[in-house]
Amino acid sequence: MTTNAAPVTTTPRLIHYLGVAVPARLVGEGARIGLVLLALERTHSAGLGGALVAALTIPHVVAAPVLGAMADRVRRRRLFHALCLFAYGLGLAVTAVVVGRVPDGFTLALVAAAGCCAPLVTGGLTSLLGELVPADRLSRAFSIDSTSYNLAGICGPALAAALSAAAGPAIALTALGAAGAVAGLVMLTLPLEPRTEASGHYSTRPRRADLATGLLQLIRNPPLRAVTWSSSAGQIGVGALPVLTALLAQQYGAGWAAGGLMTAFAAGALAGSLIYAIRPWTDTHPERVVLGCLAATGLPLALAAAQPALGVTTVLFVLAGACTGPLFSALLAARERYAPTEVRTQIFTLGAGLKSTAAAGGAAAAGAVSGAGSGALLLGIAACQLLATLLGAALLTGRRAAGAERADRAGETAVPDEASRTGHT
Repeated sequence: MTTNAAPVTTTPRLIHYLGVAVPARLVGEGARIGLVLLALERTHSAGLGGALVAALTIPHVVAAPVLGAMADRVRRRRLFHALCLFAYGLGLAVTAVVVGRVPDGFTLALVAAAGCCAPLVTGGLTSLLGELVPADRLSRAFSIDSTSYNLAGICGPALAAALSAAAGPAIALTALGAAGAVAGLVMLTLPLEPRTEASGHYSTRPRRADLATGLLQLIRNPPLRAVTWSSSAGQIGVGALPVLTALLAQQYGAGWAAGGLMTAFAAGALAGSLIYAIRPWTDTHPERVVLGCLAATGLPLALAAAQPALGVTTVLFVLAGACTGPLFSALLAARERYAPTEVRTQIFTLGAGLKSTAAAGGAAAAGAVSGAGSGALLLGIAACQLLATLLGAALLTGRRAAGAERADRAGETAVPDEASRTGHT
């Protein structure tokens, strides 16, 4: 593992990239709270607030393969990504004006249209790091990028709530939309070279075959399918945590615990990402980090099922979160390492969409079985992490027998395109 300082050109480019990623992801996390608060203020309907959040998030899954395929083929990527960020921010700003003043169907359609741009706020942006950062710095860069997700998860909802309290939900949502537009402006200055015919085909109209290519990679490419489906399975448990923490808050008679335990989990994830950024455990086998951290995440949650004191439970949540930090960093590195160049962005957007869907399913399942109690739910969440680990290990089975020995004899890696694309050896 390389421990030397990064080249002089790496840090400015990474900081430049974070100037896009951090505000864009703050907008994505804060908008969920802003939409609910605005719906409550204007219509006094929590149901409409929930529907608006669903309209913003569900299209992420549907649009991911199309938007990812377009981003993989379009010539001027800076312009394409910037336009999507502008559209995302504009959709939120217009929503701040129309909620409660036009038919709900129109508002939901508007928010859904903005949500179709969301894949490029998450995985789509991350997929650009491979062209901005040297290959031997990528593990660290992905760890730093993962902290932007953690910071957004902690600060985005708090920012939206604070702005809503100070100036009203409409102003808060408008400000978030403006931040998305600012991220789009910064995106226009990101040092990405336009694609040429020599570097690959480009077209804003992906062919039908392009839309299936990324999904086929997630089925046929052993390390990609292992990290994708195992991390998605683990996310079912993580998605159930908000329901669980609400139950724990009732059990302990501490109202703050519902949000406090989630903050503890997110703070642990941030700390884990920072630690992994300082000293990545491996540059060559990120899939092993993903599977190891999945198993490690389940252990503190299983211990919390014994219902210790609230302080101990909080510490266990911090430890569980700390395991998800390196997990997410390694997951990003695995996507970059094993995804073929021509579908790289599609792999990132599809992976992010699958995780979002799994988390939503986990929240719904937790609500359905909440009557079983917090202890049983904690054991179920911990079991999700263990089962996800076993699933990932099973999906890696046969990797060596599938031709890796022939590749090794030829002095290549198990993924034929990998070394030539990323510079890893």
